[in-house]
Amino acid sequence: MIPASRFFEFSLLGMLAAGYCAVLGSGELDLPTAILMPSVLLLRALAACGRFELEMPPRLVATVTLLYIAFYPLDYLYVSESFLKATVHLIFFVASIKIITARTPRDFNFVKLIAGLELMAAALLSVQLNFFIFLALFLLATIATFASGEVLRSTRKVAESAPVQARVSTGMARALPRRLALLSTALFCGIFVITAGIFFVLPRTARAAFQRFVPQRYHIPGFTSEVTLGDIGEIKQRTTPVMHIHSDDDLDLTGLRWRGSALSIFDGTRWSNPPAPEQRLPVDRGSVVLPAIRFNQPGRSLSYEVQLNEIASDTLFFAGTPQTIGIPVPALWRSGSGALRAPRYSINGLRYRAISRVENEAAPPSELPSPLDLAERTTLLQLPPLDPRIAALAQSWTAEFPAPEDKARVLEDRLRRGYGYTLQMLDHPVADPLANFLFVRKQGHCEYFASALAVMLRSVGIPSRVATGFLSGVFNPISGWQVIRASDAHSWVEAWIPNHGWITLDPTPVDPTAATPGLWSKMGLYLDAADQFWTDWVVGYDLDHQVVLASRMQTGSRNMRFAWMDDVGGWLASGVQAGRDWVLAIVMLVGLFVIAVLSGPAGVKWWQARLRVRRAQRGEAEASDATLLYERMLHVLDRRGFRKPPWITPAEFVRVLPASELAVLVDDLTNAYNQVRFGGRNDAAPHMVQVLQRIESLATK
Repeated sequence: MIPASRFFEFSLLGMLAAGYCAVLGSGELDLPTAILMPSVLLLRALAACGRFELEMPPRLVATVTLLYIAFYPLDYLYVSESFLKATVHLIFFVASIKIITARTPRDFNFVKLIAGLELMAAALLSVQLNFFIFLALFLLATIATFASGEVLRSTRKVAESAPVQARVSTGMARALPRRLALLSTALFCGIFVITAGIFFVLPRTARAAFQRFVPQRYHIPGFTSEVTLGDIGEIKQRTTPVMHIHSDDDLDLTGLRWRGSALSIFDGTRWSNPPAPEQRLPVDRGSVVLPAIRFNQPGRSLSYEVQLNEIASDTLFFAGTPQTIGIPVPALWRSGSGALRAPRYSINGLRYRAISRVENEAAPPSELPSPLDLAERTTLLQLPPLDPRIAALAQSWTAEFPAPEDKARVLEDRLRRGYGYTLQMLDHPVADPLANFLFVRKQGHCEYFASALAVMLRSVGIPSRVATGFLSGVFNPISGWQVIRASDAHSWVEAWIPNHGWITLDPTPVDPTAATPGLWSKMGLYLDAADQFWTDWVVGYDLDHQVVLASRMQTGSRNMRFAWMDDVGGWLASGVQAGRDWVLAIVMLVGLFVIAVLSGPAGVKWWQARLRVRRAQRGEAEASDATLLYERMLHVLDRRGFRKPPWITPAEFVRVLPASELAVLVDDLTNAYNQVRFGGRNDAAPHMVQVLQRIESLATK
């Protein structure tokens, strides 16, 4: 039963590998843990193949385990600083030790429990499509593990009660892993089909309760009440989708800025907002109408839906100025700068709809704006102690332009054309980041450009603030949604111009290293569309989705019932004509198919026998290959009229043959057969093939 035991071990390793990959796909594993588990699995797999013996002294195992248990509180308090992460580390450490030392059925049961804990951890850490893929692999490996484990357990019982009767033929033992694999695959497919049917019948009602246990994946600064120079640069190095947007009118959303918040106080390295009360906006029946705002510019209305993915922020993002919002939260909070947030709510997977007005800032104002509040103007002109060269540079660039809007546009253009874009972070902190950016490094990312422009605008008397959010994104034609990634994080400047109002300024130049769309980008769009489907119809599947699905199925059945019946006559006529034109080709294809079905198994068997003969010629034969060659000789002798009775041995069969050259060759082949079959002499296999070929040639004469 060695093949079945090996199949059991590999199936169990498959469970562990699927659980590990599910946790790894959540992005919550650090590098040491991510490397430890596959190394241990590979080590155990090599040991299961018989490459080496894997032994650890029990005392060493106990010592290492006790040391890690003592380290666990330190990991929680000082290293991971998270109970869930420290527990995941503990699970993987215990799993690694147990995988290496597992020998008894009790040990293997413990390893199964660890694999289940891995999957539970992944369920808490991830709601992405990759979790479903690894869940399916885990289910397949689990079925194979329990099926093969039951075979081993039954075999042990039989062996203990009747050792002599517990022998299994070599052929059956070798075929057992293949049969178990086919059985496991069939059971998996049946379970998958039944579960899928139940899945779409029963909507998920415990999603909100489940989300309380789902931790936020990673923290995105810059969309709260403050941002430090360099924060958004770190965000832009990620490619994780953080937001999906769909226009109700299928309008092109490329080029739009999705504003999250605006910051007005700068201390030289950090932007923030002054402490001020926020306005509470109660949500009535799932929607809220924002207080009316007088617009100074002509514009257009934009209706869209936003789905936030996994960002640790309660900020909501909008294009233009939102007017009406539909969102499933009790209330929203709005700051003085117009930023909206939904506090104390699981932002992961939050959907909301909005109608916004997007103004055309290039057009002349339709009416004069109201004057800027004096207190707000004072705040938007404040400057910390900075390098005096910054103000002098701003004055020199704008000296020839008296109009405030001209000054703003000149500063924007000079920064965009005279400085370079880079996402490379500073090697070490500097005392004055803006002075270093403007006069030393002369390159940076959007935060530095926006901060420099806002400071220079204030230096020439123009109120300004830094806005943070996302820029544009990429339209996915497969899903129909605009994909906004962390790399699309952006900051820009909003400046107040007399007789014009707020205008948007963006001094950041285009990234010269931006990759052009290629095959990998297209594959990413397909994966994003699949992930979007998973989010819509699996994670977010509820009663509303069930109603939509039922409606679509009803409409589809009606279309199939009537439109299909109307076209059936034309389809039949076309089919008859095609059959007349291609009758000969169709008959040939059908004939080839019948021949393949009838001769396929025999052809496969012939090819396998041919490969085994070649293996014997190379001296790499196994005992079963020797049996194959001997049976092939018996088949030749049977055609010559010499049939071996099943009750006599090969040696006795040689003695009953009449004396002839053929009998000498049969004796020679029988001796080689015994050496390979029972003596383990693989070097005799090539001689056995040579003698068999001589017997076959002699039998044809």
